[in-house]
Amino acid sequence: MYPRSVPTENENLERLFGTLLDEVKVLQNRTMIRELSGGLTNRNLYVESTSGKFVARISSNSSELLSIDRDSEFNNSRLAAEVGIGAEIFDYLRGRGLLVISFIDGKTYNSEDVGQNLKRIASSVRQLHSAQRFDREFNMFEIQQRYLAIVKEKGFRLPAGYLELSPVFDEVKRAFAVNDDGTVPCNNDLLPANFIDDGKKIWLIDYEYSGNNDACFELGNIWSEAELPFDALEILVNEYYQGSRPDKLARAWLFCQLAKYGWTLWASIQNSISELDFDFWEWGMLKYDSMREALESLEFPRMMELVTRKK
Repeated sequence: MYPRSVPTENENLERLFGTLLDEVKVLQNRTMIRELSGGLTNRNLYVESTSGKFVARISSNSSELLSIDRDSEFNNSRLAAEVGIGAEIFDYLRGRGLLVISFIDGKTYNSEDVGQNLKRIASSVRQLHSAQRFDREFNMFEIQQRYLAIVKEKGFRLPAGYLELSPVFDEVKRAFAVNDDGTVPCNNDLLPANFIDDGKKIWLIDYEYSGNNDACFELGNIWSEAELPFDALEILVNEYYQGSRPDKLARAWLFCQLAKYGWTLWASIQNSISELDFDFWEWGMLKYDSMREALESLEFPRMMELVTRKK
């Protein structure tokens, strides 16, 4: 008896996705497929074909629960590409969960890279925010409430003391209204791995959560996801606004806490529905504990005073 050969990664991915990929012209005549790391709500495949190098983003069926609209992801990815900051779009199979974009050759960032390139990141973020308005809004106050309704309805886990924080964030919402400058097209999920540096500029990828939002949410979320020290947030905000803006620094810091408040529930939902081998609950609790610590610190009242200060 001859030993059975073990299928290669290429063969396994062809078996799982080959029929779907064949529906896209540029992915036909493939020479290689491999899975890219990351992707907590989809699978990202690197595909080489006779037409070039591409990324096939294949979404999971949990998108709606997580407030992801795949049509918006496609439309907003296209608008980001039009201003030269997002990957080129090649195809989108509506209802099939497949988005095909160009592969960007470059360095995928980690947290240290983000901290070392704040000025360049601020420039890339300004470029994205100059795009044509996106086709939906992203408001974490509203999204957090939708997540909370899902968690309650389905009996998913809630961290201890979570509901007690609602009045605190009501206060934050009122404070934000004092100096509200409106919204711009935002990615809203700029983890370090969503920055790709080709040596000339930093590209911004992954528009699952994209929508028109306060620019300071984007800045605060970047800082939060990279887990950088406080002075890095000040550098990022001042580079973005091209000058010292204590009011915007406070706004970004507070939006960071709001982001963690909402993403904690995202993690609770994912912990219950995702098939990925990832500890979503632990990921969410790290954010939750960090947010609780920030709200109990002396920084919180200082930031609440700064964010309402007249310009």
